[in-house]
Amino acid sequence: MSEKASVEDEFERSIRRRYADWNFINSQPAKIKMALMLFIETGDSYKAAKLAGLTVDEFEEIRIKAKIPKVVIRED
Repeated sequence: MSEKASVEDEFERSIRRRYADWNFINSQPAKIKMALMLFIETGDSYKAAKLAGLTVDEFEEIRIKAKIPKVVIRED
């Protein structure tokens, strides 16, 4: 991974951490909580949904309730 990609990944992660509703996340059952934290760290909805035993759509509904934004850095 390039240094630029690493910096971008950390920036995206920091935004997800900052805006997440930690009270909501910590109140969830263990599998859901771990899945939300995995998403915050990686941004990978598919892996997080699998960990939680949910479909991606079901996971996305919980992610939205947890106020975790999807962050994508794009270059033009």
